[in-house]
Amino acid sequence: MIPLNQRLKTVAQYIQHTSLADIGSDHAYLPLYALEKGLIQRAIAGEVVKGPFDAAVQNVAKYNAQHAIDVRLGNGLEVIERGEVDVITICGMGGPLIAEIITSGKDKLQNYPRLILQSNIHSEAVRSALVTLGYEIIAEEILKEKKHTYEIIVAEKANVPLQYDDKALKFGPLLIREKNDVFKEKWTREYRHLLNVQNAIEHEAQHASKYEQISKEITILKEVLYDED
Repeated sequence: MIPLNQRLKTVAQYIQHTSLADIGSDHAYLPLYALEKGLIQRAIAGEVVKGPFDAAVQNVAKYNAQHAIDVRLGNGLEVIERGEVDVITICGMGGPLIAEIITSGKDKLQNYPRLILQSNIHSEAVRSALVTLGYEIIAEEILKEKKHTYEIIVAEKANVPLQYDDKALKFGPLLIREKNDVFKEKWTREYRHLLNVQNAIEHEAQHASKYEQISKEITILKEVLYDED
């Protein structure tokens, strides 16, 4: 039995493919789990740091999966060839870094593999990059594990060019519809934080522009959290 936390098990629910590339694979637990569950036939575990790369190599050998999982050392999508995989996972990173990985490696996405992207913070950057790359968000999850909140974004090739408005990019076009308890908790916490900042700088002339920006963000958050529409 491959040890896997709930966050990555949720990611795995969206894998049912032939060949997976897991970028930033760490100990290669996700490809090993996907192989064990019959979700894939083969995988590439990509890692840019030597320590985690070595750990992935050892784990793949430990579970006798060398025939199906190729561990490669390299930066981002440079570890795969164009058309080599039909699903890519990138998990446990900040949104801007994930966005940079898929944007700089866009030549490896010409066959439009499914992208399953799990960001720890600033998921807006991921959604913006997906639109630029011609992808459409088909599923989203927001979950909490060990006091941390994570967002999972699943995307496939868009049939027609599309745009998401600012709210959809920030909050998630699907998450904002559902507004589950984790979503409400995350953004309520942000709302209260901004209210505190707003109150602290309200009468400080040197922070007038910051006060105005925070006021706009508070208005948007209030609309998202408390409007019924």
